[in-house]
Amino acid sequence: MSKLNYTFKNKKLFEQALTHGSKSTENYQRLEYLGDSILDFVVGEYLYFNCEENEGELTVFRSHFVSENNLCQVFDNLGLEKYANIGKSLQGNIPKTVKADMVESLIAAIYLDSDMDTVKEFIFNVLNLDTYGELENDNYKSQLQELIQANFKCSIKYVTEKEDDNFVSDFYMDDDKIATGYGHNKLEAEQNCAYVALQKLFID
Repeated sequence: MSKLNYTFKNKKLFEQALTHGSKSTENYQRLEYLGDSILDFVVGEYLYFNCEENEGELTVFRSHFVSENNLCQVFDNLGLEKYANIGKSLQGNIPKTVKADMVESLIAAIYLDSDMDTVKEFIFNVLNLDTYGELENDNYKSQLQELIQANFKCSIKYVTEKEDDNFVSDFYMDDDKIATGYGHNKLEAEQNCAYVALQKLFID
């Protein structure tokens, strides 16, 4: 397939990487486990050697590239849906989490079919890692959620209330209040609160 820009020597690896558990026991799940580790390493290594930012900012960059939303976009860009072997219940409506998992499993499949240098080149190209300097994601709630899911095992919540003419939002991890933000509406207060939490947990 031209969009993939890689030809598998072992076609079964490609097929397994895009086979859902609803269709076969020979599915992507074990490959996804390996691909997730490879992806984190390759993106982290690239950012380490190419970015001058501190550890917290590198973590935010990596979170963007390996996020479910970004991997889902990669899945769509590569046109993988037509190759996905999925159950009838998912046809025409593949969940984002499945798309992301299949991209990770595909990364593992390419690695097993070739070598680390080849899979690095694939990841560089499909994730456009050299665009890290252009990232201007101001969806702080999304960033925060992705980073916490990757680094902590806890529940999170916002408690937002109107206070005079403004809104105040508190962000909690389990029962611990982490940050407070203010805004003219509920969304603005929660976004500002998430920004404060990001700075406190990952940047400072």
